Amino acid sequence: MKLDLKQIAETRAALAENEVKQLLQQYSLATPTFKLVERKEDLKGLNLPVALKVCSDKILHKTDVGGVKLNIGNQEELNTIFQQFRKKFPQEKFLAEEMAKPGVEIITGLLRDSTFGLSIMVGIGGILTELYQDATFRVIPIKRYDAEQMLTELKGRKLLEGFRGIKTDREAVINMLLSLSQLGEDLEDYIDQMDLNPVFIYERGLCVVDAKLILRRPPE
Repeated sequence: MKLDLKQIAETRAALAENEVKQLLQQYSLATPTFKLVERKEDLKGLNLPVALKVCSDKILHKTDVGGVKLNIGNQEELNTIFQQFRKKFPQEKFLAEEMAKPGVEIITGLLRDSTFGLSIMVGIGGILTELYQDATFRVIPIKRYDAEQMLTELKGRKLLEGFRGIKTDREAVINMLLSLSQLGEDLEDYIDQMDLNPVFIYERGLCVVDAKLILRRPPE
């Protein structure tokens, strides 16, 4: 089912994580396999290990409120953690998500500037990007040349160029930036900020592990 961001933005301030990932999949961006969970019976059918996360458009910083549990290795443990989460977040749904294989971590996303409008960013380091202070920006839309230049500007660019035998799919990162630019261009009126962090880059392909999207009320 295709998300109608215009309609959602009229009544809500953000998307839940499953909705953001559904939107990313519409633009051919890979995410882990996930299932939206409301009852214990919904926990069946995923390949363990999995992560269990509170999934709400009102709780964007899930780790800060104890709403994330990673590497759950068996069904009994998963059932127990689900019951704990259900008591802690009685009104919310949850995301059961297959654990993604680790890779080189980057962050990317969209953010609105009061002067230039919606911009795209990419940085090395995933959750440690702020520590490394290694990110670059462009106003959307971007072309392939812009995406290539963004990666060239990163201090940690060698991680995407085979540093010490680390093999990463630089082409997949370029294609991701172009897809995000297209997403931002298509939905510019309704996006205030989108954070994809971390994104794991592999020898072939990539995976968006965590995703947030803050909405902007549509113009009248």
